Amino acid sequence: MRRRGFRFRFRLPSWTATLTWKAAVLLTAMCCTLAALLGVLVHTGVTRQTVANAREKALDRLETVTDAYQAGEPLPPGSGVDPAGLPASLRALAVGGERGTVVADGPHRPGDPDGQGGPAMWAAGPADGRALATWTDYSQSARTIAGLDRAIAGSSLLAIAATLVVGLFAVGRVTRRLHQTARVARRIGAGDLDARVGDPRTARPARARDEVATVAGALDTMASALQRKLQTEQRFTADVAHELRTPLTGLSTAAELLPPGRPTELVRDRVRAMRALTEDLLEISRLDARTEQVDLAVHDLAPVARHVVRALGTETEVRVSGAALVETDLRRLERVIGNLVTNAHRHGGPPVVLSVEGAVVRVRDHGAGFPAYLLEGGPQRFRTDGAGRGHGLGLTIAAGQAAAIGARLEFRNPPDGGALARLTLPEYVDLDDGDAGRNTGSEDPEGTHTGDHHTK
Repeated sequence: MRRRGFRFRFRLPSWTATLTWKAAVLLTAMCCTLAALLGVLVHTGVTRQTVANAREKALDRLETVTDAYQAGEPLPPGSGVDPAGLPASLRALAVGGERGTVVADGPHRPGDPDGQGGPAMWAAGPADGRALATWTDYSQSARTIAGLDRAIAGSSLLAIAATLVVGLFAVGRVTRRLHQTARVARRIGAGDLDARVGDPRTARPARARDEVATVAGALDTMASALQRKLQTEQRFTADVAHELRTPLTGLSTAAELLPPGRPTELVRDRVRAMRALTEDLLEISRLDARTEQVDLAVHDLAPVARHVVRALGTETEVRVSGAALVETDLRRLERVIGNLVTNAHRHGGPPVVLSVEGAVVRVRDHGAGFPAYLLEGGPQRFRTDGAGRGHGLGLTIAAGQAAAIGARLEFRNPPDGGALARLTLPEYVDLDDGDAGRNTGSEDPEGTHTGDHHTK
């Protein structure tokens, strides 16, 4: 019964729109952190082992050099007492009577353009108050460590890229399922209660395999329950309206037999109101069930609007400016315009103006305006505002019939007061005649020029 008033807000798309990028950033940060940590550990371990091996070789060589020095023999190449290039810290350590090693630039080599040798492992010890030192080439070990660092960086980049691709593929599958669930939720919110995330042929909810499937299954279950509830309400509305028809017919007949008088007029008036309400309920039930066929035809909008105003017999000013041909269901269009004009007189204030401009019909009154709930959520059945004023079923039926003929019905309160209902109809375009479908409005079949003013 309340399908058209149903509003289902599903904000999942705004979250999933950035989920992929959030996952990408998170995966990249985690991979970079892990690669940096592993790289530091490997670099530290290999460098420590390489330096330890070079230090052990340098100290062994220092033993040999010390023995040769003490024996007065010539010192082997790559050693000497206070040699040039010996790091000052290691020299001070050796002069102080201790032995030590350090990696630093080696002594100058012929042909070296920068005036210094490559990296060397220095080892020094005391020798009669001076420093007895030896050095070994450390460039190969340095190149080994540099190559290892490059290999770590390259493998880390490859691992990050591979992990990012796999992660984005996995997250993409999840986000696609979330987007599908969000699309179904939007369809349900728009009134398509047959929409399901699971198999639509069997109406079987999606089986829960993970959290996303659980959400999808819950959405399908909710849609099924909501559909059953609305169908029950629709059947109840239709059944009540049908059951009321018979006693109302009898009551109407009996009222006609009453003697003339004020009580008889009141009874007949209430009977007419009950019959109108019953017909409205039946019309709403048919709109909710969507069982009626739309009979489309081409009509000139201006004469239709004037005919509706004359049939209502209300004081409504009609203004026409360039009316167009529209392709619509005449009965439904007359129902929409009639309900808008009737609502303006019943709940608004004079003057009431109906204007036709192209394929747009506007109904304007100068009363208190539409209530806030109607502007926000559209017409609601039997809804009243705080002052006790309601809008019955007229605007609800108008909105339903407008949707049935493919028109757009909007409600707003103009800044200068009053209420304005705007109906935009699909304009007819004749593909065989380039001039058809445009404003046909120099004259209408009633012989009234466009731009005229007609008051009933």
